[in-house]
Parts: sequence; structure tokens; C-alpha cells
Amino acid sequence: MKSEKICIVIPAYNAGSTVHQVVTGALKHVSKIIVADDGSEDNTAEVASQAGAEVIPIDRNQGKGHALKLLFEKAIEDGYEAVISMDADAQHDPDDIPNFINTHEKYPEDLIVGSRMHEKDKIPRGRYNSMHIARFFISLAANQFIEDTQCGYRLYPLSLIKKLHLTSDRYVTETEILIKTGDSGATIRPVRISTIYGETNVSHFRPLLDIDAITGYVISYLWVKWLIEGVSSNRPYTYTPHNFRDWVGDRKFINGRFMVFTWLTIFPMLIFYFLEYHLLSFFIKNNFASIRRMNRGFLPVFFSAYMLLVLLPLGILDLSLRTIGLNVNFMDPFIKMFYPDLWEQED
Repeated sequence: MKSEKICIVIPAYNAGSTVHQVVTGALKHVSKIIVADDGSEDNTAEVASQAGAEVIPIDRNQGKGHALKLLFEKAIEDGYEAVISMDADAQHDPDDIPNFINTHEKYPEDLIVGSRMHEKDKIPRGRYNSMHIARFFISLAANQFIEDTQCGYRLYPLSLIKKLHLTSDRYVTETEILIKTGDSGATIRPVRISTIYGETNVSHFRPLLDIDAITGYVISYLWVKWLIEGVSSNRPYTYTPHNFRDWVGDRKFINGRFMVFTWLTIFPMLIFYFLEYHLLSFFIKNNFASIRRMNRGFLPVFFSAYMLLVLLPLGILDLSLRTIGLNVNFMDPFIKMFYPDLWEQED
């Protein structure tokens, strides 16, 4: 039976060759599909409409984050309880939709995120490693382990979205939602989905620019979060709408310079936080509450951050040795050692 309280939202850019199959596949499980045509230069809007979707036209390409925010607004206006976001490039299997709906019925207040991490062999090695590292730091900011922080196949309760003030754009928005959801005390729950990578899946993700933007946002968020937690007692959740980080995010000129500043100062600040963690705890009970609740101490976090400086030369060494015929793999055990699930109970 189709859910009448949930609709599918699809940000789409130049997806004329794939959006038809995505829309028709999703319509087997829900009655309403809304596609945001993000300034496409092909026939995306026409194809999506013919397939049965309602289309929101965007005059010029403004990125996935902007499209998602418009889709959230439309779904809220139409009275939906939740939305499931899908990519337009056929990377998400519509037959996984019932898994999201069933999980939502059990946990209606939780943000539900698709996870591909159980099918490691289907994910390109470099992509898997970057996903592994990203989830470590995003999970820290979100106060909980998130299996797959880079998957856009998600179910968003709109009651949750209404509580968040979103200031970022493009691919950063999905990371911002995860962090602010977790750092406001809500639960992020995984659902296993099919892992689809292929030549027909054309991604508009810009590896250098978008990874840099996401990393900058995560660093700037943790910079502020730990500054607050260091001088607060029993405060693991630091996000409130329109707080200092949101104020900065609303002012693009200031935001860009603030992210550069936090980039440049994060390593000396980590030393400062480490000292605060150990010394101020005599005066401020349970400061850094989000770190203390993991029962691992600040040291694993400290080392994991500094080991980022080793990743690039290690990756270059790995690649160079394989190029001359040596079958080596330094990266995988290194990442497994320094970027674990800190919330997993130790034996």
C-alpha cells in the first residue's frame, strides 16, 4: 500500500536520461513525486513531468542544497509528514523505499539514512576510504555513529527539518543536516540499501571543491562545538537554531573567512581542547560531555585529527608502489586503526 503521508523529493540537474526510470520506479511505492529541476540544460523537467512528477523549475543551477530546501518547503506546504530524498541519476534503487517507510513507522521522529557500507566490495576503494574518514568526523559533530554520511538516499521527518536553520548550500547541506540533527539530540538511524555504481550514474559532485567545502564546514562546526563544550557542564548537544554558527553561516562573506580561520587554527586549538578536557574537568563537571560519553577519552580524537596530516603522503606512497607492480595496501589498515567507530563498545 502506498504511503499518503510521505512523498519523494528529487533534486535533478541534467538528468534527462535517468530521471524517468527513477520517477516511475518510485511511483510504485508513493503517490507523490516532486522534482526540483536545478537549472538543467537538457530535457530533465519535461521527462520528469511526463513520468508523473510535479516539477519545481529553478532558473539557474544553484546546487543540491538549494534544491533540497525548496523541496522541503514544498512538501511542508503540501502537508506531508516526511520526505524521502533520492538522486536523479538512478544510483538509488526505488525498491528500497519500503525499507525507509517501515523504519519510519517504528521510529517516526528519527532521521533515516541509507547505508552502503555493508557492500564494501561494490564501492571504489578510494571512495570507500574517503567515506570512512568523513563519517568519523561528522559522527563526532553529530554525537553518534552514522554508518554512511555521504548517502543522499534519506527519509527526513519534516517536523525535524522545521527545527533546523540551514545556512549552507550545494553538497554541504546534507552534512549540515546530519550534524545539526545529531547535535540537537535527535537520532540518526541507518537503513541498508543497494549499492549501485555504474557508468550511467553521472555525479555532479566536484571532488576537490565539494570535499573542501564539506571539510571546512565540519571543522568550523567542531571548532565552535568544542569551544562551547569545553566550558560547559553536561552539555553534549550544543545546537540551537540561529546560534553563533548559524549567524556566521547566514553571512556568506563572514562565513568564508571564518572557515579559513578555523582551518588554519584547528590543530593548535586541538591542543587547547585537549588541555581543557583534562584540566578544566576539576572545575567544570563533565565538560566535553559528548566526548566523555564514549568512554574513550580525548586522545583517540586528538590522534585521529593529527593523522590527517599523514593520509596524503601515505596515499601517494600506496599509489606509487602499486604503479611499479608492488601489491601493497597501507591505507586500509591505517584508516581502520585511526578512524574507528568510537561509540562501539570495547571488549
